[in-house]
Amino acid sequence: MKALKYRLANANDVKTLVVLINQAYRTNTGRSWTNEQHIVTGDRINAQQLKQTLAQENFCLFIAEMVEDLESVLVSCIGLTFLQNSVEIGTFCVASAWQNQGIGKQMLAHAERKALEIFPAFQQYEMYVLHVRTELIQYYERCGYSKTACVESYPIGANVGQPLIDLQLQQMSKPVLKLG
Repeated sequence: MKALKYRLANANDVKTLVVLINQAYRTNTGRSWTNEQHIVTGDRINAQQLKQTLAQENFCLFIAEMVEDLESVLVSCIGLTFLQNSVEIGTFCVASAWQNQGIGKQMLAHAERKALEIFPAFQQYEMYVLHVRTELIQYYERCGYSKTACVESYPIGANVGQPLIDLQLQQMSKPVLKLG
């Protein structure tokens, strides 16, 4: 497994994060297996959307960097939105050149640990996955998440890309396992 350096994203990261997120979600390159290029067109996020999201009090975005040739390279990000009894995981991606190396699993585990440190009273993690992304749903199931009965319409008006096929969002959840 690769050694990652984690930190919270800040306004100075917006430009790099927009490139990372759009590349990971919308471009099929390298080792990429998580892109949505064949089912959604257009950018996943823009700088204004990311700045607004980062400014929300109940949200934090973690980034992971890899030191390569004495320079830090942004390789992954994951967002946590703190709700009343749950923490929603989103904006989760790994740069395609760094996929299939265990970084996603490390990043998800880091986010789950940090969520417990920040907000220990919540009861479950939740996320939304495009219902046709069966390989991604299976990945999250291997990480302990389960599909719920909640299925929502794709948010066409949210400016997160236009679906090329009929899409829905499948909610997945994972109960919090607290020790002690």
